[in-house]
Amino acid sequence: MGPEPGPLASRPSRRDVLRRGAVVAGLVGAAALTGTVAVVLPTAIRRVDRAAAAEMPSGDVESDGVRWVPYLEQDFDRDAARGELLDVYPEMAEYRGFRDTSGKGVYHPDEVVSVHDSVLDLHLRSEGGQPLVATVLPAGYRSYTHQRVSIRYRADDAPGYKFVMILWPLSGRWDDGEIDWPEGDLGGDVRPVSAVPGSYDASTRTMRFLPEHAPTVPGGQEDWHVATVEWTARAVRFWWDGALVATTTGAVPTVPMRVTLQAETTLDDAHVPADSDGHVLVDWVVAYHPAG
Repeated sequence: MGPEPGPLASRPSRRDVLRRGAVVAGLVGAAALTGTVAVVLPTAIRRVDRAAAAEMPSGDVESDGVRWVPYLEQDFDRDAARGELLDVYPEMAEYRGFRDTSGKGVYHPDEVVSVHDSVLDLHLRSEGGQPLVATVLPAGYRSYTHQRVSIRYRADDAPGYKFVMILWPLSGRWDDGEIDWPEGDLGGDVRPVSAVPGSYDASTRTMRFLPEHAPTVPGGQEDWHVATVEWTARAVRFWWDGALVATTTGAVPTVPMRVTLQAETTLDDAHVPADSDGHVLVDWVVAYHPAG
């Protein structure tokens, strides 16, 4: 694992996962995968104009026999100009000054991150030929073992860039696991994956991700959507606008993890177009830990 973000070593396996994505479409059904059950979204809810509620949820949540208690309810209700995020939101954290996962972008939050109109704005673009990207930790390094996290967001079609919400181990050890949802290139579809703890192969510098054939949710990210990940001792579940997308029981981390909002360059080898310019807007983030 490299210094803070997803490591350069992760590129082969993550790229393979993205390319192998199985489209989620058609009638309601379920398909058994290795350690995974993927649930197909009904056609009627693929477009989300009515499904992605604008209002941030509040209070405890009951799900699958677990009572979830919020520890982060971030509505981005205080404006912050570029370079002022941590002055206005001192409980947060940022990556800065080093290369992103693909190596093409540089984390430069002072030029990328702002808050206005009750949204976190990540403005991705190139300056002087250098792609500028950003990662924000909305709860700082506060971490828990087992979490439920929901995010409402939208993203422009910006070739060469991607967005992912990551649950990343506080240890910084990639071999402890990684949960990615939502994840997708800007202008493309999204898919959920979780790394199998203990699967790191030092000879290839890769990890195994589940689902092995990641279900892909079509429709892009230009509309507002709500993505939710729920991580218990038994499983990791992924929802998109209230519909279950996938469940894995074979890639379940066991160590404390933190919430990470990562907007960076795509994981392929393609050059980022110099004129590509787009925003990732995050309306709210709510994160929970189990009660008790």
